[in-house]
Amino acid sequence: MAKKEPISLAMNTRVLFVCMGNICRSPMAEGVFRQLVKQAGLEEVVTVASAGTHAFHQGEGADKRAIAAVAKRGYDISAFKANKVKEKDFDDFDMILAMDWDNLALLQQQAPKRTHHKLQLLMRFATEHETATIPDPYYGNAQGFEQVLDYIEDACNGLLEVAKRRATQVAAA
Repeated sequence: MAKKEPISLAMNTRVLFVCMGNICRSPMAEGVFRQLVKQAGLEEVVTVASAGTHAFHQGEGADKRAIAAVAKRGYDISAFKANKVKEKDFDDFDMILAMDWDNLALLQQQAPKRTHHKLQLLMRFATEHETATIPDPYYGNAQGFEQVLDYIEDACNGLLEVAKRRATQVAAA
């Protein structure tokens, strides 16, 4: 009997960041995490996207204040276009990370029961900040976007460690 070759495929991680309108927090998280993934050399195994629980801003670019806040720290979300969470996203992504309790609750209502294990709060991965959620900066000032970015960077760094561990695990045969 021939010896079976070990499978050396890294485990893929597909991450979807979700906020309400998909123009502030989730595109910021997508931009930050995409750059961290690239810097870590994981683009081949980590997929990054974002969406909103509502279609208020479908097809629009990110909020100008969000673009400015992330640009100051070296991230680029200027080409971003907003979209709404689709039914197939619940199957297509491994981790669906909400910015706050309201969006998590909406995702839990929309998601098929079999995919509920994929739904979490992004701040669950934070190591520096104690807050459970990322507040919506939309109705605030530029300082609100800076604070949101502090939280997002913290959580995305923790999330990157999870993606790195997954990338070194051998996918189940």
